[in-house]
Amino acid sequence: MKTLKNQYSYYLVLPALLIYSIFFVIPAFAGFYYSFTDWRLDRLTLNFIGWDNFTKIFSDKTLTLALKNTLIFAVVTVVGKNLIGIALAVALNMKLKTRNLLRAIFYSPSILSILVIGIVFTPMLRTEGTINRMFEAMGLDSLSQAWLTNPSLVIWTIAIISIWQHAGFQMAIYLAGLQSISQEYYEAATIDGAGSWKKFTNITLPLLLPAININLMLTLIGGLKVFSEVFVLTGGGPGNASQVVGTIILRSFGEGSWGLGTAINTLLFVAVTIIAIPLLIFMRRKEVTE
Repeated sequence: MKTLKNQYSYYLVLPALLIYSIFFVIPAFAGFYYSFTDWRLDRLTLNFIGWDNFTKIFSDKTLTLALKNTLIFAVVTVVGKNLIGIALAVALNMKLKTRNLLRAIFYSPSILSILVIGIVFTPMLRTEGTINRMFEAMGLDSLSQAWLTNPSLVIWTIAIISIWQHAGFQMAIYLAGLQSISQEYYEAATIDGAGSWKKFTNITLPLLLPAININLMLTLIGGLKVFSEVFVLTGGGPGNASQVVGTIILRSFGEGSWGLGTAINTLLFVAVTIIAIPLLIFMRRKEVTE
């Protein structure tokens, strides 16, 4: 009977491995190979050119700017989404009469399409838009900015919009983590005379590490793979000021530079792997069990 169960398990695993290999593993290795070629739309033959595509990535000003913007976006959104998410979770885990309504309100932006968000925010962020008019009405004219047309400000604006949209999703994960912590720990800490801050740092944060780990991975990978927010809000403009790796890949393939686009995509994959896996291992080691 045990042998039959093992055979049945293999019958399930082998087709899954086959499908995974066909649709993921083989294309990944093929992409890795093509990133070292001069693969173009207007050529019938491929030539192996070594590291030329990768050299171009780090020597082209637009490509290096895209790398810089991607890192800025990733760092800002990882910090913003997690800090705001955990703050909202702690606040809405308290016994408030309207906490369910507030949870729904803060979570709702995460289910909106980025196209809808782009339609709503683009006119609001114009020089004569709602946000600047609000600042002017409050007598804070100095805060008025060209949010989406100032090259030095645009990537930060897009990052803030992304934080606004997704912080509620991180809040939901943190709420699930908070609600799994036994109240006995807090009761014992109260008896020992611990204040709110000590309870948070010595009980909540250590036992919330699994949720923090999940959210860090989600926000980090999402930040490094950013595309839709930039594409919808600015298209990479003004000029190339808000270009990120995702939009550069799209542009490269659109121009027929398939080898260069594949090289950029390969570089993104390697960067996500190098950053995410060590962080995941480090965070998992820090986790504690009740």
